[in-house]
Amino acid sequence: MKLNLVEMDNKVMLLDSIDFEPKHIFECGQCFRWDEEKDGSYTGVAHDRILNIKKNENNIIFNNTNIKEFNEVWLNYFDLKTDYSKIKKQLNKDDLVMQKATEFGGGIRILKQDLWETVISFIISANNNIPRIKKIINLLCEKYGKFIGTYNGKKYYSFPKPDALSCLTKEDLLLCNTGYRASYILNTAIHVVDKGLVLEDYLNLPNNVYKKKLMELSGVGPKVADCIAFFGLGKLEAFPIDVWVKRIMEYFYFKEETSSVEIQHFAKQNFGVYAGYAQQFLFYYGRELGIGKEDKRNAGNNS
Repeated sequence: MKLNLVEMDNKVMLLDSIDFEPKHIFECGQCFRWDEEKDGSYTGVAHDRILNIKKNENNIIFNNTNIKEFNEVWLNYFDLKTDYSKIKKQLNKDDLVMQKATEFGGGIRILKQDLWETVISFIISANNNIPRIKKIINLLCEKYGKFIGTYNGKKYYSFPKPDALSCLTKEDLLLCNTGYRASYILNTAIHVVDKGLVLEDYLNLPNNVYKKKLMELSGVGPKVADCIAFFGLGKLEAFPIDVWVKRIMEYFYFKEETSSVEIQHFAKQNFGVYAGYAQQFLFYYGRELGIGKEDKRNAGNNS
């Protein structure tokens, strides 16, 4: 895809953008380190860099960056080489629900997130809600990450590496309000460090193996494994099923209580290689419409 980019002082502008809506991207449950500012922009940290994003009409303004960094980091992070119109067209074929979902959340793009950060973030997300997940992750970063800079008067920190977490105690992690997940985080960090595990090796595993291997990590069950596979490994066919997605699928497609196994089979048959994208469109659409209990409105992608 050809992008129309303009570099200005400490910012890059993407002109005439389609399929890019910051609110859809940052509030669809896929990431936890982006916060909305008073002016409607979003500021966050990814790959040890601070970025602010604001949409002005059809233009996307990336603040606190330059064209070199944009091409090296943000182009891939925001998946800007992928044609989302093509994905939505395929999903919408003969599916009225997907047509409505992709129209409602048409600006969603799937972020190319750091794999280690994705693993720990979605371990934290289990049985949790988005505001609490974000608070826990921010505390972990402030206490055990590295200071990377200040933006608009706020200090930002990197996500702590495996070796930084592996040398902590469970009590240290409990101070970050991790609750019962403290043991999972610690054991996973120790597992990665002690075994010299290179998480990126999961990228080369066949589809019937990577999920099983991910579930060897402490605190990683089927739902979390699917989240990690899609958001961290780029396994597009992964279809994470949490409380929200199960409820949404039952509401729109089955009209009755349905097992996760049946839902997975349906997703594979109907959404194919774009199942993960379908999950995100449906999750955002269903949650924003409040399908289900109101007290679940802030649920994360793996609650």
